[in-house]
Amino acid sequence: MRPSEPQTDEEVSADSPVARAYWRANRIVMVCLLAAWFAVSFGAGILLVKPLNRLHMPGTDFPLGFWFAQVGSVLAFVVLVFAYAWIMNRIDRRFGFAED
Repeated sequence: MRPSEPQTDEEVSADSPVARAYWRANRIVMVCLLAAWFAVSFGAGILLVKPLNRLHMPGTDFPLGFWFAQVGSVLAFVVLVFAYAWIMNRIDRRFGFAED
């Protein structure tokens, strides 16, 4: 059976090649997005805070490192949640699990 064909729960078992490929794609997406969130929150908010504090947010007196630690990681998380939903919808359609 090709991955693009619609499938029912009875046709796809947890050990099927389609299910394994689907969860592999899901894990890759999760690891990449978590790594991006880690880079923004830990990297820009903690590790690079001193160099970033030399810069200020345009129009404010807030140091850029403070902004990343307080606001940037939260905004990055929200963007990554929407990115995950969009990517997973595409993966669901590719493997025939879309809810359309």
